[in-house]
Amino acid sequence: MHASGVITITTDFGHKGPFAAVMRGAILSRFREAEIVDLTHDIPAQWPPEAGFWVDRAYRYFPAGTVHVAVVDPGVGTERKILLVEADGHAFLAPDNGLLANLLERHANAAVFHLDFDRLSAFDVPPPSKTFHGRDIFAPAAALLASGTVGMEALGTPATDWIPGWLDEPTTGRDRVAGAVITVDSFGNLISNIDRALIEGLPDPVVRVAGLTLPLSETYGRVEPGDYLALINSFGVVEVARAEGNAADSLGLDRGAPIVVTAELTA
Repeated sequence: MHASGVITITTDFGHKGPFAAVMRGAILSRFREAEIVDLTHDIPAQWPPEAGFWVDRAYRYFPAGTVHVAVVDPGVGTERKILLVEADGHAFLAPDNGLLANLLERHANAAVFHLDFDRLSAFDVPPPSKTFHGRDIFAPAAALLASGTVGMEALGTPATDWIPGWLDEPTTGRDRVAGAVITVDSFGNLISNIDRALIEGLPDPVVRVAGLTLPLSETYGRVEPGDYLALINSFGVVEVARAEGNAADSLGLDRGAPIVVTAELTA
């Protein structure tokens, strides 16, 4: 991978306190020319599946050679491992807690390493704190990789296994695809893990959620205000929304809620 100098950061830190900014500062102190993009810091606390979903869906809009750092890390300070992954011309750093599992499923030829802190310390990285590995481990590792100073093989040892994802991948059957809500956006739209490709073979697909049966619409404005709708969103997955309203609140649904897509005539 040819490093681009771009680093994206995804965390559950939120915007209260200096944590995200300090992580950016730790990167810049080692690689002043880094171009840092905050993908999101609004991941629900300690919920790796959503972080993995957004990293997997967003990385392709960045230049090849970008380093994508995701820190949603309930096991910080424990014996949990850290993954370094090179896939599709990009680099990914995240705790080994299922966050990158789905991305790894999609990229069977990815190069995967477990970060070795002894190797990282050889680059003048001091011993980390027990509670802020985003600053003390992920930031310096990202800076080294993004600057092109080292490759992954200099920071880690090859890995052949990792923690599986917290949510099952969608299941497919005859005229049926079953998945789940992976995230709820700021509009209350219910975004699922059902990819467009999984339902392309279904004749006249409809989306079934919370007792509703919804045909696929083109966009939000094609229904009346207050009506529910389903569509394929801009990231290529099935989404359920309420025109000019909040689907999550009005349906009482949240992350993990089941969504099923069937052929129209399937019971």
